[in-house]
Order: sequence, then C-alpha cells, then structure tokens
Amino acid sequence: MESAVILVFVVGYLCITLEDFIHVNKSAIALATGVICWTLYILSGHHPVPEVEGHLLHHLSEIAGILFFLIGAMTIVELIDAHAGFRVITDVIKINDKRTLLWIIGVLTFFMSAILDNLTTAIVMASIARKLFTDWDDRKIIGGMIVIAANAGGAWSPMGDVTTTMLWVGNQITPLGVVKEVILPSLVAFGVPMLIFTYMLKGKVSTEVLDQEEQLFAIKGTRRVFFLGLFCMLMVPVFKIVTHLPPFMGMLFGLGLLWIFNGILHKDDSEEVKTHLTVSHVLKMIDTPSILFFLGILLSVGCLGSMGILGELANMMNNTFGNMDVILVAVGFISSILDNVPIVAALQNMYTIQEYPTGSHMWNFLAYTAGTGGSMLIIGSAAGVAIMGSMKLEFFWYLKKVSLPALLGYLAGAGVYLVLANI
Repeated sequence: MESAVILVFVVGYLCITLEDFIHVNKSAIALATGVICWTLYILSGHHPVPEVEGHLLHHLSEIAGILFFLIGAMTIVELIDAHAGFRVITDVIKINDKRTLLWIIGVLTFFMSAILDNLTTAIVMASIARKLFTDWDDRKIIGGMIVIAANAGGAWSPMGDVTTTMLWVGNQITPLGVVKEVILPSLVAFGVPMLIFTYMLKGKVSTEVLDQEEQLFAIKGTRRVFFLGLFCMLMVPVFKIVTHLPPFMGMLFGLGLLWIFNGILHKDDSEEVKTHLTVSHVLKMIDTPSILFFLGILLSVGCLGSMGILGELANMMNNTFGNMDVILVAVGFISSILDNVPIVAALQNMYTIQEYPTGSHMWNFLAYTAGTGGSMLIIGSAAGVAIMGSMKLEFFWYLKKVSLPALLGYLAGAGVYLVLANI
C-alpha cells in the first residue's frame, strides 16, 4: 500500500505542475491527492482505524494552525490594501529605477522575514510590489525574488520559519547561535540570485496616482489602518514568547483588534464606503484557492510522514551518503519538492541531542538547508505558495526563470557555511 500512496502523490504532484496544460485547478488536484492518500492508508488495514484517525487529527491540528495564520495575515494585508495603506511605503519610495527598487524590496523582505516570518513578509511585500510595478513580466521577477529573500531571511531567525521555530522549541538551536552561524550563508543565498535578477530588470517604473477605487473609498484611516495592521503582525512573535500559544493565536488576536478598530472607524460612513472597507468584504478577497491548495499538499505530506515513508527516506539517505553535511544539503533539494516541516520533524526524531548537542553544527546547518532549499521550486515553501497565488506565478515560469538562480544561491550559501564551520 505504501507504493500506491507514493504513486498517488507523485501523479498528483505532476498534475499540479502541469496545471496549465491539463486545465485543472491545482487546488482541486491537491485536495483530491491528500484525501486519496489518507483513504488508501486507512483502507490498507495495516493499522487500527483509531490509530490512523489519531494521526490524521494530529496533522490536521498542525495544518489548521498554519492555515489560520495564513488567513489572518492575508485578511490584515487585504484590509490595509483596501485602505490604500501600502501607499505609506510606496509614497516614501520616490525612486523609479527598477534595479534600485529590486534591491530595496529584496533587502526589506530579507530582514522583515526574520522579524515577522517568511510567510507574512511574503504576503506584505507582494502587496507593496504590486503597487510599484505595473509591468506583468517585472512583477513576476519581483515575485520570484520575494520568495528567495523571504526564505533566506527566515532561515537565520528562530521565528522566521516554521522549521527554525521547531528546532528552537525542540532545544536543538539557540537564537544567538543560529543567527551567528546562518546569517552570512543566508545573505549569500539571497545575494547571488539578486545579482542575477539585477541584470534581468531594466528601465524605470511608471509613477501613477491612486486608482479609482482608492480615490473613492480609501481616504479615511489610511495611515491608522496601516500602522495598526503592521503593529499587530509585528506583535505576533512577542505574543508567542509571552503566552507560549501558537503563532496563529497571535495573528487572530491581531485581526480581531484591527476588525474592532475598523468597525469603530467607519461606523458613521455611508453604506457604499462600508461595503468596500469592512472586514466582511475583505474576507471575500483573500486567495482561498491557495489556502485549499496548501491544505491538500500538507495532508498528502502528513500521510507520507504517518506511514513512515519520510522516515524511511531519511534512513536511506543516512545509509547511502553517510556524511551528515551531504545529507543536509540533500535535505534542501527534498524540501523544494516536499514540505520542509515533516522533513525536519523526521530528522528531529532520527537524531538526538545526545548525538548532536544543542547549537551544534548539524542543527544550525539544517536550519539553513531546510529554510532556503524550498526556494528552488515555487511550491517548495509556504512563502512560494502564497506568492504563487497573490502574484499569479506559474510553476514552469518559476522553474525556467527563478529555480537556477535559487539553486546557485543555495549551493553558494551552503559552501560558505561549510567553510566557516571548518575554520
């Protein structure tokens, strides 16, 4: 039955990549793939039904946390956008040279993803990029850069990526240790593709005034909604540290506060204005298909993990390569195909702190490879999936234009890490 589940996952994955050719929505394929995998698992009869149900509910609780986090972040960003809030940033950026803007957005994304997290940062920066770049081809290049910058920035912070948070909570890394050892390789993984993208952009962007919708509806509360929304997202890591509750709780709390403020702000406005500026309207604007796509992919990968397939893969890599550095570099490639969360979880179960103490080379290097390796494919990271939906990036376009620069940056950063570790 394991072979059948693997076959279903591979076929589903191929259909997702061929979405433009088979004309079937990737979210539908992902959902069907996830359900079929779990159906085959429970019908195999190799495990008691309550055990399989327990595994499913365990994965669903983790997935729900990610999805609610994503929904909260998307809603806050869309509400800010409805109020033309991102003009607070775009109006300050008076530069219209495309290459200079590329570096400004890239550097902001890299450091913001370490403070917030790569997923939230990708959503925010995508909204800003859409305001600055009107050319479709330019937008796609910027979208690819945001994916790389967000993942690279999240890899050197214990709060920048789900996997680094897992390693931090599991006592495998320390905040100071991961920053000290991973920030420079992450900068290289970000900088190499940026140099390549610099030569792909030429000319200047067109400066435009507020569009008609912004002129009509987004005058009142622009700055207040922007700063309160940004503050709510910035407070998510603080909320987690203080309360020890999952990050999605902090994001939902922030959304609730912003929702209350928005209701008070527009309580005396006309119904026409309220229609476009309420959270109820904004909720219809978030990219629900991408959320369902993420749900399907994580369900599929969760099934592979529960059946022990990912654990067997990790053991096979250990027996085949032997060298831990080679294994960890390979983890980056695997995380561009599968989700990096179950891969890291499998390695946490395979290797103990007794073998590799807290803050050791192995765990910090894992934070780098798992965090940045997902940039090699658009569906290899949560940030990539979010950008895929918000900026309409196609899988094969990304594969053709972004995957090679991301690969070169990943290998260069890994090389830098290994050199520094052996000095």
